[in-house]
Amino acid sequence: MNIYRKRIVDEILPLKLSSSAAVLVEGPKWCGKTTTCLQIAKSCVFMDEPTKRDQNIELASISPGKILSGDFPRLIDEWQIAPQIWDAIRFKADRESIIGGFMITGSAVPVDIDELKHSGTGRFSWVRMRPMSLWESGESSGAVSLSGLFGGEMISVEDAKSWELEQMAEIVCRGGWPQSLMMKGRARFETAKNIVQAIVERDISRVDKIGRNTDRALKVMRSYARVQGTQASARVIKADIASNEMMSIDDDTIYSYINALRKLFIIEDSHAWCPNLRTKDSVRSSDTKYFVDPSIAVAALGVGPGELMNDLKTFGFMFETMAVRDLRVYAELLGGEVRHYHDKAGLECDAVIHLPNGEYALFEVKMGGQRLIDEGARTLNSLDSLIVRKKLCKPTFKMIITAVGEYAYVRKEDGILVCPLSSLKA
Repeated sequence: MNIYRKRIVDEILPLKLSSSAAVLVEGPKWCGKTTTCLQIAKSCVFMDEPTKRDQNIELASISPGKILSGDFPRLIDEWQIAPQIWDAIRFKADRESIIGGFMITGSAVPVDIDELKHSGTGRFSWVRMRPMSLWESGESSGAVSLSGLFGGEMISVEDAKSWELEQMAEIVCRGGWPQSLMMKGRARFETAKNIVQAIVERDISRVDKIGRNTDRALKVMRSYARVQGTQASARVIKADIASNEMMSIDDDTIYSYINALRKLFIIEDSHAWCPNLRTKDSVRSSDTKYFVDPSIAVAALGVGPGELMNDLKTFGFMFETMAVRDLRVYAELLGGEVRHYHDKAGLECDAVIHLPNGEYALFEVKMGGQRLIDEGARTLNSLDSLIVRKKLCKPTFKMIITAVGEYAYVRKEDGILVCPLSSLKA
């Protein structure tokens, strides 16, 4: 019997349902959307159930009320196979003044929302799900709460779940897929491999009904994996593919494949944070490239924990992807978003959590060790000094996230928090 692991979105869904007729829960395949929604659903219909799929599509077309009929909140899983359900929910919500009536899930966007007869504004709300954070998978002590820090809590020395670097490499390669947590040995890494295979062989063409080459799709994913944590342009990706994959791909084709991966929620880049520290021209606006989970990048490259241990630079980028993933999961509960800072003077900050009330926190991600921690501190202090000079609102806190370490603590010399990723929670 599978035991449900609580997700941070468990706290978000009831709030969204209390303020809208329906909630669209979106995210990549196998991240747990359906299972999570089933925890609070009072009725459900699985649109893609093999024995009922054709019937469900027909019902949605000629009698959508049958699909929508059931106790609230009603889960409609894989709604995208019958897009007319969207407008049917909107119509029913208007006529019956429904609040908290429906949850709809799907792994891909079948049509642009703009192409539907109604945008859903005022009736629908959105929830983004991602693979599990370390707190959700039980691999973080949760001793350091980001919401607590934003609320003014102080830490001195807090326990973290202590992982050796080899163990962290395994966690990176396994990823935060709920299914993989139930597996042991090499089987833990198969979920990410299966996702990559499904993407390149089927999903990347089905997502927008554009036929794409399997080999080319894999090569684009490999190139994207190699530029994790950078602001690489399409030109850089093109050159990388030509150099490493011995294949020539034009810019438009690269954009097409990347956009398809984005629609599948496999790519989730980090947008630039522009706090008016300098002139607009001095702040780089390029997105930082990330997969939604580091295991996708690792699987696309065809490497495992051993290879990461032999290439600590690549390991560092993959760990950064995992740290950003976790920060995004935690920020979602706070109503915030995760961005990055990079200006033309070369000053960079790996992550910025920005809240709706204007508060923000600065983060550097390092593997660990005093030299790298000091390097991260210099970056954070430089950005803080710039903020002071510009007489702008200071960050609520500054943090260096590390891959290893038994404790979270505060540096005496500058007040910067040093926290293993395995100490954090929302």
